[in-house]
Amino acid sequence: MTDDELLLQRFVGTFEKLDDLTAWETDPISQQLAVGAPDGYGFDKWRPVQVNTASSLLEPLYAKLPARFPKLFELLILSYRWAEVDLMTYRLLANSPGPDLAGLLEQMSKDPAIWGTLLPAGYIQFGKGPDLDYDPVCFDLKSRKKNRDCRIVKIDHEEILCNNRIKLVAELAPSFEHLVRQTIDQANRI
Repeated sequence: MTDDELLLQRFVGTFEKLDDLTAWETDPISQQLAVGAPDGYGFDKWRPVQVNTASSLLEPLYAKLPARFPKLFELLILSYRWAEVDLMTYRLLANSPGPDLAGLLEQMSKDPAIWGTLLPAGYIQFGKGPDLDYDPVCFDLKSRKKNRDCRIVKIDHEEILCNNRIKLVAELAPSFEHLVRQTIDQANRI
């Protein structure tokens, strides 16, 4: 197993620690990933699933995007499927079960106003703010390095929806790898 694969295994392992992984009846993706018997309150729980997706299946996704993902995120989406998961400082959009990555593209482009404003401005959404925060969490393509990694930013969704304008709320991490390590560190402190 490579260092990146081990890092991602640890990252995906934080999902259960940082989120209760409830499979809500209104969320078909979490229902597809539900496992075991309902908990004491009658709720099903979901778990991420390790998969082996051919890298050629990235091409239909990249045909809709202005640039490729950071390599570590690419490996993550090729290796795992998960429902939307709240990792306390951000939520990761779902990468739904299935033979391809069409579900991820659907999640990314779900809100046409946000999708249509972010992409031309050089941002690719892969998450949202924590809990009920709708602000998109994005790869900032303008900060891309040679290894394709880039800073991770949070953008004000109201500025997009009301004024068709990009307003950065915060930088969450200088790179996706840093965000992954930060998430692992946060889970280790709990």
